[in-house]
Amino acid sequence: MSADLIQLSRTLRTQWDALVEWIDQADLDDDVLAEESAVTGWSVGELVSHLGRAMDALAVCGPVPPGTVPLSLAEYLGTYPQRSAEITTVTRELDAEIRRDRVAGISAKADRAFATLDDLGPHDLVVQARRGPIMLRDMVASRLIELVVHGDDLERSLPGIAGSPLERDALALAADELLRIVVARGGWSLEVADARTWIRLAAGRVPYDVDDLTRALRPEFTAGGVPDLGRVLPVV
Repeated sequence: MSADLIQLSRTLRTQWDALVEWIDQADLDDDVLAEESAVTGWSVGELVSHLGRAMDALAVCGPVPPGTVPLSLAEYLGTYPQRSAEITTVTRELDAEIRRDRVAGISAKADRAFATLDDLGPHDLVVQARRGPIMLRDMVASRLIELVVHGDDLERSLPGIAGSPLERDALALAADELLRIVVARGGWSLEVADARTWIRLAAGRVPYDVDDLTRALRPEFTAGGVPDLGRVLPVV
């Protein structure tokens, strides 16, 4: 059973708090923030700033006319690749704007996002996002996936920082959401065995590898197997 809007919203808040606390306690200096991150072409500072941009996408959501047909979560996430250059440009613009205090800058955007979520919820409904109409529940799920994927990016970028920026429940929910997209495309009966490995494969953070896939996923039933998903990955 998939998580509902209330569960996803609660987990999004918890994951956001964990990320900001981890970044804040790391006390990153300008030299570290200027280093290239695990995301090719992005600095660590730009990656931090992008977290604010991810939450801002929720902050700008609003009502739609009755009868509006929403995009699915898969369709919404599927717009990312064609917008990669735009995402980089906007992220760098935001980074230049808040670089004096990135934690304060991204926290302000998150506060606005959660205020919007409180206004729109707690019941699920279609909302207008930047890239099209989408169910509020799916919009929150997309923000959780963003925080988890980029939280993992930050952890890989800063291996010397103690602890992890990722909450276990957030990692598990994001992994399940990405698997639901894949299963819907092929009808397979699969479950997550290693959430972090699966997220890295589904988000294209590591090259596709069948051995990694069989560690990341397992068949729901013992008589089954893990199919070759090379044609449907990455999801994001």
